[in-house]
Amino acid sequence: MLQQYFGSRGISQHELAPGILTPRQFTDPAAEHMATRRGAGLFDFSFMACADISGPDSLAFLHRLQTRNLSALRTGRIAYTLLLHEDGTVINDATVWAVDTRRYALFIGRRADLQHVRHCAGNFNVTVTDRSDKHAVIAVQGPRSSAIVAASLSDMPARLSYFDCWSARFADAACWVSRIGYSGELGYEIIVRAQDGPALWETLLRAGASCGLRECGFEAVDSLRIEAGYLLFAHELASPVTPYELGLSRLVDMYPVDFIGLSSLRRLRWQEPVKQLVGLLPETGRHTDPASLTAMATGSETTHLTSVCRSPLIKRVLGLGFVAAADRHPGSLVSLAGMVPARVSRLPFYDPGRHLPRA
Repeated sequence: MLQQYFGSRGISQHELAPGILTPRQFTDPAAEHMATRRGAGLFDFSFMACADISGPDSLAFLHRLQTRNLSALRTGRIAYTLLLHEDGTVINDATVWAVDTRRYALFIGRRADLQHVRHCAGNFNVTVTDRSDKHAVIAVQGPRSSAIVAASLSDMPARLSYFDCWSARFADAACWVSRIGYSGELGYEIIVRAQDGPALWETLLRAGASCGLRECGFEAVDSLRIEAGYLLFAHELASPVTPYELGLSRLVDMYPVDFIGLSSLRRLRWQEPVKQLVGLLPETGRHTDPASLTAMATGSETTHLTSVCRSPLIKRVLGLGFVAAADRHPGSLVSLAGMVPARVSRLPFYDPGRHLPRA
């Protein structure tokens, strides 16, 4: 519904994956980016895959499917996790929402990965229902997002903690609100019926008019998430990579679960990764177009850019990419494709203490 809504307004679309479209930009991407940092931004994340997982074996199935031990995940909480191949490389990152004791929602950025989820469910007494086309996923991100969401929904709790989810109401229908995001800011994602997506979008716009809320497209999403050091499956996961190489070993619970890829990760656990995901600061001219740097993504196996943008906040070119393990330390000088030098930086570039999302 939102795709048709944006189409009727003549909003340009970005194809994130084959057949999956999201708004590219509404106005100036840099202005949309800064509105999110200073006030609030409104985003359409309805491209995401959403699966409802229910049945007696729901928890056992999820313990096989993904890398986290969810035994202590209480109703109303969300876990950030990884889905792996048998060799321990990452298929995609995901979130698991505990709806109740035998029902969970699984969100993944790429809808094609639901084929893997269904395949894994074959040996369990569970029902996997694809809800991707039934829901709209709308995000409000930024320091003023709380007031906007509270003014637009009813039955909202007074406070949501980071990675909480809660049932609220919009247009006389139940919806789900989560305290998560993809920008490095305080933020919320709202799951609403697809047919209610356009109405909720316009309601949020009206509620946020006095808070500096702006509609934001993929180009703003991309620069925000690069500043915050977040993965994009089409870039950082485009080539085989392990959780250790991504710096995400905290998402791997070795015991007592037996997830797909566990045996491979146990063998790799005490070995130094071949490569490491880092922040990269290409030493380019002040006016270099980031689009011209995308060719660097074809560098060597261990040294190449995966994502790049010109940061409206930091006012320079920033990148994410992989370097050899020996070069992972901040300040190391590496050479990208085309012999362009770059300095390794710690991640995230913005808010290294993660104070804003947890405030």
